[in-house]
Amino acid sequence: MEPIHTHFLGVELYSDNLDRAKNFYLETLGLEIADEQADRYCKLKGGSSFICLETKGTESYSSKDKAVLFFEVPDLKSAIEAVGRERIVRSERTWAVLHDPEGHNVLLLQRLAKREE
Repeated sequence: MEPIHTHFLGVELYSDNLDRAKNFYLETLGLEIADEQADRYCKLKGGSSFICLETKGTESYSSKDKAVLFFEVPDLKSAIEAVGRERIVRSERTWAVLHDPEGHNVLLLQRLAKREE
């Protein structure tokens, strides 16, 4: 298989209790909020990556164990062809979702700008 040159961006965890999850990451680990929408999600700063906490049931595609891994790719169309179109669960113009062997969501995002490596 041709490499698709992924770059890890972050992870999203679904939560039954968003406030409790958010407080753990803020108070216990000392992370800072990058963005949030009350009762829906809280995105936390994690250096060059992020952690997003989302209220379970608000996602447009479900994940077996309430997790999504985000990877940026330089060419989404080529990445979809490389992994196999039949593996894609859902896709839009700038992203595509596939499941790993355990059923977790893996989100491929089209890189929008040249990344400094």
